[in-house]
Amino acid sequence: MVRPTLKKQIPNLQEAITETAWKQIAETGAATLSLRSIARELGITAPAIYNYHPDRDALVTALIVDAYTSLGESQQAAIDVLPADDNKARLHALGLAYREWAITYPQRYLLIFGTPIPNYVAPANITMPAAACAIVPLRNTLQALYSKKKLKIERLSPLTPELESMLEAWKNYGGNADVEALYLTAVIWSRVHGLVMLEIGHHVPPVITDPGELFCREIENILIQYL
Repeated sequence: MVRPTLKKQIPNLQEAITETAWKQIAETGAATLSLRSIARELGITAPAIYNYHPDRDALVTALIVDAYTSLGESQQAAIDVLPADDNKARLHALGLAYREWAITYPQRYLLIFGTPIPNYVAPANITMPAAACAIVPLRNTLQALYSKKKLKIERLSPLTPELESMLEAWKNYGGNADVEALYLTAVIWSRVHGLVMLEIGHHVPPVITDPGELFCREIENILIQYL
């Protein structure tokens, strides 16, 4: 079978496809993403894209993995510059970096956490490992605090057997930490995620002219509550 040819040469076609896809998502939303429209914008034949992504869903999956990977890398970078034993500072930095990444790349954030794309089902075997890696810096930081007995878990309500079982199951997906550290990973993430989603979706009350102030106070409250 003859490999489809390009109308023009593009040095890094894979990167160009990804960048164009993100551009289209930012302009018209993920639901309207089209391989043919990407090909038109790049000035290449549509079959040339099929060498990298056989259909729209495969491209969406690749973009989801790309977004999770970018989020995880930004989280790790935020703590790599801090002392390994200063987990309070690392937890604070993770919170600020999470919001910064989300408001810098809202289209990426909404692709992985926003409204599902009609008729698209993410293949868990591909997207879940990427999603798990994105939360590793937070999980590791909380586990380090737990190991040093610096988490105020005595203030938490008792774990139900059902919840404990689910948290234990998390370990099968890379959640190699104590169940209480995993619990706080999920809870703290949900708190910062909620504020970020309100901000990106422009649902913060208009009197809150700087959502960052609201977010920063919540990070401080998380540190007071759990450390």
